Order: sequence, then C-alpha cells, then structure tokens
Amino acid sequence: MSDLRRTALYDAHAAAGAKIVDFAGWEMPVEYLGVRAEHLAVRERCGLFDVSHMGQIEVMGQGARDFLQATLTNDVTRIGPGQAQYTLLPDDDGGVIDDLLAYALLDRFLLVVNASNIGACWDRISGMAPAGIEVINRSPDVGMLALQGPAWTGALTPVASPEPFSLQYMEATEAHVAGVPCLVARTGYTGEPGVEIMCDAADAPAVWDALMGTPDRPDATGLGARDTLRLEMGYPLYGNELSRERTPIPAGLKWACDLKHGGFPGAERMQREAAEGTPEKLVGIVLTEKGIPRGGCPVLVDGQPVGVVTSGTLSPSLGVGAGLAYVSSEHAERGTRLEVDVRGKPKAAEVVTLPMVDSSPRKEHHS
Repeated sequence: MSDLRRTALYDAHAAAGAKIVDFAGWEMPVEYLGVRAEHLAVRERCGLFDVSHMGQIEVMGQGARDFLQATLTNDVTRIGPGQAQYTLLPDDDGGVIDDLLAYALLDRFLLVVNASNIGACWDRISGMAPAGIEVINRSPDVGMLALQGPAWTGALTPVASPEPFSLQYMEATEAHVAGVPCLVARTGYTGEPGVEIMCDAADAPAVWDALMGTPDRPDATGLGARDTLRLEMGYPLYGNELSRERTPIPAGLKWACDLKHGGFPGAERMQREAAEGTPEKLVGIVLTEKGIPRGGCPVLVDGQPVGVVTSGTLSPSLGVGAGLAYVSSEHAERGTRLEVDVRGKPKAAEVVTLPMVDSSPRKEHHS
C-alpha cells in the first residue's frame, strides 16, 4: 500500500492494532476490536474516529454567498456565521457530484467534502467561480476527528476550552482542544450527538491523544462502524446511494434542495421530478428471515426485479440484515413485502421507516 496516503494519526492506529485498509486512496483504520463492538460503543457511549481523509475547500471573497447559492442545492442564505448546512453539489443535469457540509464562518465558507470526490469538487467549484471569488483546497493541511455518541461531553470536558457544549446541532465555534486551536462543530455521520473537530493536520495526534487520555475516554472507532451507523440512520453515501446518474430527489433529499427559488444547475429537472414523482425511490429495508443484504443484490417482488440494494449489512443494533435500496416507486411504501436475492437465494424483506433505530444527532448529550 506504498502509494496510499496516510493521515497524521496513522501511527496511532497502527499502535492500537487497527486493521488498515485502502479507503479512497488512504490507509485508514476499518476496525480495532470489531465493527459490532465499536458500533454499539458509539450508540451507547462514545467513539472517536479519524476522518482526516475528508476534504476541506474554502470559498471566500465578495459575493461568495451568491456564488454558492448558484452552485449548491440548498439555500445557503439561511445560515450565518457559526452555522453549518447539509447540501449537494450538482452537475449541469442535476446529477450529484458530491454531498457535503457547508460551514458559514466569519470571513469565508468552508466546504467539507468526501475524500473520493475532493478532485471533482475542486474542479467543479473552482471552474464555476467568477472573478473575485477565491477557492482554496485546504485538504492536505487539515486533520479531522469525529467524537460521536451520547457521552461525548465526558471525553471532551477535561481538554476543551472554552467549553463548546452549548452548541446546538449544526453549529460550530472556534475552541482549543488540548491547547490546539480547533473548529468544533455539532455535526457527524452516525446519528448520535457529538462533534467533529478540525485542526492543523500536524496537531491531530495531540488532540487524539488528549481525548483518549481522559477518564471517560472514547473507544477508538474505525470506518467500518461509521458505515453501519450511517446505514441504520438512512444517511446516503456517495458511490452507493448518490451518483451522477440520479438527482437528489429519488434519494429523498428534496429537503436539501431549494426548489422554490432554484437557480442552481439541474434545478429544473429536480423541480420536475419533485412535482411529477420519480420512477424509483430510496428506501430502508429489513430482512425478515436470516440473511445479509449487500450492495448490488437484486430486490424482487413475485420473483420479478423491482430494484437493487445499494448498501447492506448485518445491523449491529437490530441484529438482522438491513440495507438501503432503490425500488420502483409503487413498491416503496412502508410495510411493502419484498425479497432480496442474496447470492441466488431469495430472502423475505420489508420496507421500513428511516431511521431504522431510535436515535438522533439532536438529542441531549450526557456525560
């Protein structure tokens, strides 16, 4: 894996015995003690992820807000300094180049994008930027940690100043963690309350070590659990549920698209799809007999294909096979009986409401 990149925390992962895999061109920890144990630790207590492979793109200059309003799908005028917003970067036809978080800071916007799409996002945003708008790729310089789980304050309290615990969901502030200047945000990708912490990449080990040295230390958690956690919540993943082949509408992301005002690439197509409906929809599915759905498994009704699984796993919280799937809209209602073809064997399944678990990143934290 010599051509792969490493985050500043690689040595910490290796020392902890993590299983390291190639993830979007990075050597990243997929698990330490096991995906299930790490998953449940985040649901029940607190886990710490290294997500330094993700990308950070700054947009600044007079008119930066207007530029992003014409480039991204959500209404960026609704957030002010210290607030974050989930949004999507569409191509000219409304297909999804990436989904991302946009942070409004005092003097600039910060876009946090998926690791595999840093280049595509950079090309698109810098290519659309008019004169006077500066677009800077900060990805190589930023370390990023995610502290997630209902007990996140217990791990952060001893090492944070000032305490960022009054932050509401999707708010961000500057603070020091282990004496390191950081941007601390009440965001994440697990469905649990918690924070994401961004700092200079070189300082990331100091932040990691400080959090892991607290009396209420979190569990080191790999990207395997991050995937099962997001799947239970129904959060889409680029490359699985999101791609340039579909707009955000069939994925259920109309709420992240300012269709009332439009004005961004692909808006007319999305408005039409929202008004007329789409032939397929993204749904949550749970197997009602033993089996594990995987991405690519056909979804059947009466033996006939009606869709395809995009993400699947053995849900650590539910203890059954669960997944996300695009199915024909006529079979997307909650409770619809389906079958999933798991390696040639049809397994009974049904459409369920998302999220699949009783959790929310907005819920109160405890220490």
